[in-house]
Amino acid sequence: MSGGVVGAAAGALTFMLGATPDSAAIVTPILQTMGKRVTHCGPPGSGLVAKLANNYVLGVANIATAEAMNFGMRWGLDANVLASVLATSTGRCWPVEVNNPVPGVVPTAPASRDYKGGFGLRLMAKDLRLAATAAKDREARLELVERVRQVYADAIADEKCADRDFSVLYRWLGGKE
Repeated sequence: MSGGVVGAAAGALTFMLGATPDSAAIVTPILQTMGKRVTHCGPPGSGLVAKLANNYVLGVANIATAEAMNFGMRWGLDANVLASVLATSTGRCWPVEVNNPVPGVVPTAPASRDYKGGFGLRLMAKDLRLAATAAKDREARLELVERVRQVYADAIADEKCADRDFSVLYRWLGGKE
């Protein structure tokens, strides 16, 4: 599942389903009542792999967004202007548009609530660990995974970030708040 608390409240969750075709036919209508998209990814276990792959991309994009926002703002760019540029250019991604790490840019994002709520750093770290293990089991190279895992581990070790939404990496990087 993807979409978190915000997606659940809006009925906009995405489900990645790993199941036999017969089982998928039974549970898909139920899942459709809770979300906007159900994707049958293949046999049992494939939904989890899709979820881990998605969260690997999300984990990397979150770091890149936090770094890019911090970089641009330190050069004097207005946070809203920079977010608009990124959202309408090739840097477009969910962390820029929906879960921007700069407080006030997206009023509904956890950053605008002192990084409370949302998808916790520890949950992201867990999914990255699972993705790294699963990739190793299939000899799939994830060149960034160990560095990304270290960034999240370092942020978790920082008491001002530990129990916050994963977008708190912006704070951990020393971003302007």
